[in-house]
Amino acid sequence: MASVSSGFPFNLPVASLLLILLLCLHSGGGQKKKENMLVEKVDQMMEWSSRRSVIRMNGDKFRRFVKAPPRNYSVIVMFTALQPQRQCSVCRQANEEYQVLANSWRYSSAFCNKLFFTVVDYDEGADVFQQLNMNSAPTFMHFPAKGKPKRADTFDLQRIGFASEQLAKWIADRTDVQIRVFRPPNYSGTIALALLVSLVGGLLYLRRNNLEFIYNKTGWAMAALCVVFAMTSGQMWNHIRGPPYAHKNPQNGQVSYIHGSSQAQFVAESHIILLLNAAITMGMVLLNEAATSKGDVGKRRIICLVGLGLVVFFFSFLLSIFRSKYHGYPYSFLIK
Repeated sequence: MASVSSGFPFNLPVASLLLILLLCLHSGGGQKKKENMLVEKVDQMMEWSSRRSVIRMNGDKFRRFVKAPPRNYSVIVMFTALQPQRQCSVCRQANEEYQVLANSWRYSSAFCNKLFFTVVDYDEGADVFQQLNMNSAPTFMHFPAKGKPKRADTFDLQRIGFASEQLAKWIADRTDVQIRVFRPPNYSGTIALALLVSLVGGLLYLRRNNLEFIYNKTGWAMAALCVVFAMTSGQMWNHIRGPPYAHKNPQNGQVSYIHGSSQAQFVAESHIILLLNAAITMGMVLLNEAATSKGDVGKRRIICLVGLGLVVFFFSFLLSIFRSKYHGYPYSFLIK
């Protein structure tokens, strides 16, 4: 008489077949459980997004909805410190741009459950900062749907700035999600222009019988210099990139007004450069005045020395800043 197992392929015992069947059933049940968990997480994220474009997270929410699998959606996280006692003005500025970007995505026709914007505040998730070995804020990170974040998934805030348009470009590179930034209407520029036109028009009307000041070369020269100083100090770069005013080291509280890289700058740095250029120009004007005027010789000598001092000292200071940003630059003058 044939054995019981002879009717089964590969001559497997009945107990082994039952074990395989149980494993298959258990695997199917586990897969179903993962699918249900994923659906629950996506539904919860969508519900939060319907209330606020940027989802606030503490440590538990971050670990469950951002770090823990399963997850088929990407998450952009801004790690920040917005509480007043932290005195992080850069955090508040970055948060405004982040809100503009998140609102642009939330209310666009392309909005879906493949990308979510979240924020972790230090006072609500200090354990998250410790877990990620993060010691500065604000910081933007992308957590992809699959795999762990790579180096490029951390936004280079110091080099690029935190303007919404720059963040949108970075997100497009990391997720292939295109976000068109829509900013709320800002009429401050229009109002300022209207006030300026009104002021100039009123001035011309009051001086309508004597318009010789229009041909004043000194006045036009001063106006031209103001424009030159603004452009050469990097004001247009600030307007496009939106860099922070300065950087405060969270470990020792030291504030840096000069960026250490030649690829970026702070707003305060552009103001310093503007003042240095103005001082050097003033020195050159005084030197020219001392050389061309026909006044008292002693007075001209004093003007010449003051002008020379302005040029030498402030140019040396300007060269020192240049050396600090372009590492390896060999030349210096007075100030290293």
